[in-house]
Amino acid sequence: MEIQLWRNILKPYELAVKELELKLNHIIGEYRDNGVYSPIESVKGRVKSISSILEKAQKKRIPMQELETYIEDIAGIRIICQFVEDITKVVEILKARTDMEVKSEKDYINNMKESGYRSYHMIVYYEVQTMNGSKKLQVEIQIRTLAMNFWAIIEHSLQYKYKKNIPLHIRKRLSKSADAIIVLDNEMSSIRNEIMDAQNIYQIQAHIIADILNNIQNLYKVANKQEIMEIQDEFYRIYELNDLKQLEHFNKQLDMITEGYQAQERTDR
Repeated sequence: MEIQLWRNILKPYELAVKELELKLNHIIGEYRDNGVYSPIESVKGRVKSISSILEKAQKKRIPMQELETYIEDIAGIRIICQFVEDITKVVEILKARTDMEVKSEKDYINNMKESGYRSYHMIVYYEVQTMNGSKKLQVEIQIRTLAMNFWAIIEHSLQYKYKKNIPLHIRKRLSKSADAIIVLDNEMSSIRNEIMDAQNIYQIQAHIIADILNNIQNLYKVANKQEIMEIQDEFYRIYELNDLKQLEHFNKQLDMITEGYQAQERTDR
């Protein structure tokens, strides 16, 4: 197959990956902007390389003209979660979307592979718009925790090094480390609420501080320097106390001061 034809085949998949990355990252932003814990920690996409596609086609004896039908993971999205419980929520979110259709699912979390690999896989149909019209593509979505992802990356590297023939003594160690990953995920789940509360507080505080700094910046245009310096000193004092309630109260007061100056400015006009 000519290189130009490969480019034509893969371009829609590149578009699908870019669109899905954007949409899934938007979900993360929506949760965090509303001060709510996001079940999605991060998103990463990729399009399979030509060499990987050819290798898979050769291994599975797939004719060149049927690559897009039988190779389901030309486009891939990996969704990373903090906790095992988040994976179920993410699956629900994806199934509820109207811009994709679930073709199949494989639960390697409750049905771990013999190697120790754990992840949740979905194959979805996703439609993109090209200069030649719409095209429905298959996309593989992998959903796993941070710990599962760490193990999978190591295992993948070893598979590549040993050409999928990992020595027995290394396979045994991988199996033991997979068990340790399960223990780690379970431990994290046991303190999930505490971790979520801490992260939510951090997000709320970050938004409040951003609002305060934005208000102070706006006051530079209308207030006198002495007043601004006093406001800044008060902000630093409260910030050092690390007291969220005082920070919220200060932010409300600053909003009122800013609104007062804005009202005065409208009157002067």
